[in-house]
Amino acid sequence: MGGFDTSRVAETKTAALIRLEPVARPTVADQIYDVLQRRILTLDLPPGTKLSEAEVSAQLGVSRQPVREAFKRLAAQGFLLIRPQRSTMVSYISEAAILKARFVRTALETQTCREACAVLKPADFTALSVLIDGQAQAIDDGDREGFHALDEQFHREICARSGVGFVWDMIHDCKAHMDRIRLLSLNSKSQKRALAEHVVILEALMTQDTEGAAAAMTQHLARITDLIGEIKAENHAWFTDDGLGRALR
Repeated sequence: MGGFDTSRVAETKTAALIRLEPVARPTVADQIYDVLQRRILTLDLPPGTKLSEAEVSAQLGVSRQPVREAFKRLAAQGFLLIRPQRSTMVSYISEAAILKARFVRTALETQTCREACAVLKPADFTALSVLIDGQAQAIDDGDREGFHALDEQFHREICARSGVGFVWDMIHDCKAHMDRIRLLSLNSKSQKRALAEHVVILEALMTQDTEGAAAAMTQHLARITDLIGEIKAENHAWFTDDGLGRALR
C-alpha cells in the first residue's frame, strides 16, 4: 500500500501550463526609426534637411550604431538619401512612390471591403461608427493629428475585423509615402471630405453592397492624386521630378 504520490500531481499541474512566448520589445533602433519617420512625415524634418549620425545620437542620448540602423531602414523606404562621405539628407517627395503606394493600397483595401461585406457583424459596425464619431469630434476640436490617427484606425479595423489583419501589415510601410502628402494637406475641408467618404464606405459595408463598398474605397484612396497637385503647386521645391507617376494615374 503506497502513500499518495504528490510528485505525480505536481507533474500534472506543470504539464498543464501553457508555454509563454517572449514579448517582442522595440529596440533602440526601432524607437529612433519611429521618431525620425514621424518627424519626416509631419514635415518637422522637411525634404532637403541634412542629418548626421553624430548629431542624432547626441540629441537622443544613444550610441551611433542604432542611429545607423534606423538611417538604413529609412533609406530603404525612400525617406533618406545616404551619401557616403557626405551628410545624409531627407529625400524629396516622390510622386511616383506615392502613386505606387496608392496602387498597392487600393488593390488590397478594395478586396478587403468585399471580404468585409460577407463577415462583419453589428458589433463591428458599431465599433467603426465610434471611430467615425471620433473623427467628427477631432474636426470640431481642430485636432489634425488626432483625426489622422482615427482615420488610419478606421482602415486598420476594417482589415482586422474582416479576418485579414495581415493586409494592414502589408499596407503599413508602403502607405507612409501617402501619409507624407495627407498630413501636409489636412485641413478642415479635406478632413470633412475624408469623413464623408468614410461614412459612404461604412454604409455600403452595412448594407452588404460588395461592389459599392469596393468602389467607395477606390474613390476615397484615389483622392491622393488631387492632393499631390495641390501640395506640389504650393511646395514645388519639396518634390523630385522623377516623372514616373504618370503611368499610374
